Amino acid sequence: MNDHAKGLLITALGVLFVVPDSLYVRLIDADPLTIAFWRGMSSGLVILLGLLVVQGTKGFRDVLSTGFPGMIYMVLIGSTAPAFVFAVTWTSVANVVFIFASMPIFSAILSRVFLGEAIKRRMVLTMMAVGIGLAIIAYGSGGSEIAHWSGDLMALYVCFAYAAGLTAVRKVKNVSMIPAIPIAYIGMALVLLPVASPMAPVAVQWHLLLGHGLFIGVATCLLTLGPRYISTAEVSLLILLESVLAPILVWAVIGEDPGELTLIGGAVVIGALIVSNMILLMRRGKSTA
Repeated sequence: MNDHAKGLLITALGVLFVVPDSLYVRLIDADPLTIAFWRGMSSGLVILLGLLVVQGTKGFRDVLSTGFPGMIYMVLIGSTAPAFVFAVTWTSVANVVFIFASMPIFSAILSRVFLGEAIKRRMVLTMMAVGIGLAIIAYGSGGSEIAHWSGDLMALYVCFAYAAGLTAVRKVKNVSMIPAIPIAYIGMALVLLPVASPMAPVAVQWHLLLGHGLFIGVATCLLTLGPRYISTAEVSLLILLESVLAPILVWAVIGEDPGELTLIGGAVVIGALIVSNMILLMRRGKSTA
């Protein structure tokens, strides 16, 4: 198997492991802060143990030497743990994952503002289409029993936080930021500890808590390793699989109907991103032919 095929396989597996994330949040019977505590602590420990086995402590020392960009990255990534749980708690899973699909738009805007990178016409048109799709989703939240604008805003924050964190560490490209993830997740879990009730769900739901952390930990590692071998456009297309599969999984397991407008808005968002990335791949294919 060549590196490109290996990258596609690893990234696709990473996406499949992250698909049940929202379902776990729905299934665990606990308050959002407690779920967020265990999501951060369990997945952080899985990644931490994996890194210690593979590379020891060197990676952690390198991350701590990145200074302000690394600190910003860890704070923002850590904050996504409770924000994600609140997003899934306050609105429909379909709303959350369709909004997450718009993350490349946030990355393009932040790269323009903070790094001075130009936004190409293809991305401008994509932004317009994604904006229309998000507006349809937001409008649909007003008439849905399971969706609400507060959860939609939390999902938008998660998009912003990930995009801002990745933009910040582009100034330290020579350092692998994988070891920063367990620091961020475990650190946020410790911050939440005084306001969470971590022992309440353990006796009956330990298997859900452990499974949730294991899935997120494995997904994080795979989605960090796989994209090294394939293009950004290919990664973006594969990650869109979560936006399709996660609502279907939740719908199949607990019967959560996302609503017609959410599906229409999500189709607009995903369709715009698919077209945009396919155009990019075709252009690159012609340039290398």
